[in-house]
Amino acid sequence: MSFSLLLQQQPSNSIALFAPYVLIALVFYFLLFMPMQRQKKKTQQMLANLRNGDVVVTSGGITGTVVTVESDTIVLRVKPDNLKLQFARSAVNTIVSPEGTK
Repeated sequence: MSFSLLLQQQPSNSIALFAPYVLIALVFYFLLFMPMQRQKKKTQQMLANLRNGDVVVTSGGITGTVVTVESDTIVLRVKPDNLKLQFARSAVNTIVSPEGTK
C-alpha cells in the first residue's frame, strides 16, 4: 500500500522538477562565466591598446619596453643589454604602470 501512495504523491508540475537545475545553471553563469568573459574582454582591449614605449610583462616573465607593434607580433627591448626580442602579441600578460601613478 505504501508504494501506491508514493506514486500518487509525485509532483505533476514539470516546471517544479526542473527549477533546481535552472537555478544551478544561473548561479554558474553569474559566478563563473560572466567574470571570465569580462576578463577576456579586458585582456583583448589591453592587447589592442599596446603602444610603443609601454613597459610590459610577458607570460614567460620577461619585462621589456615595446619598440614595435605589428598586427600579431611585438618587439620588446629588454634590459640590461638592450636586446630586442620578438613576441606574439598574445604573450603579453600585463602592462606595468609607471611608478607614482595607479
